[in-house]
Amino acid sequence: MKPVTSRIATGAVAGAAGTLALDATTYLDMALRGRPASSTPEQTVARIASLFRLPLPEDAERRSSRLAAVGALLGMGAGVSTGVVLTLLRSAAGPRGTVATSGTAWAMAMAVGNGPMWVLGVTDPRTWSRVDWAADAVPHLAYAAAAVATLRVIERGRQGGT
Repeated sequence: MKPVTSRIATGAVAGAAGTLALDATTYLDMALRGRPASSTPEQTVARIASLFRLPLPEDAERRSSRLAAVGALLGMGAGVSTGVVLTLLRSAAGPRGTVATSGTAWAMAMAVGNGPMWVLGVTDPRTWSRVDWAADAVPHLAYAAAAVATLRVIERGRQGGT
């Protein structure tokens, strides 16, 4: 069995690949449909700051920039950490385990990406239209495909496969 630090590093790389795929798919959708970026990451950060009474800049431009930056960083952290958890679950399942499937990765990415926003009252997926669901589900499917493919490539490389 690989040391836990090696599994964490593998998961971080898989999560980063998934995050890149999610972001690229999202930006492609924005470019093709001419839609604006979602404001939910910024709203989530603002809600967290309010809950924990964290100060935000008074200046509207600086405040907006800070919320956007922290929202993006939280998204990256969520993507990387989801990859780590996926890898640890896969490792715990053993050599015959099928825990790290694309379906599992997609469900985890959807839950990690949308769960906090739902709990904080920023959005409610129960009210989303089909277009809203597609705009959210498709990038998370890209995340899952890229994260799981990256995991498999790394694992094959460690086993001496091509």
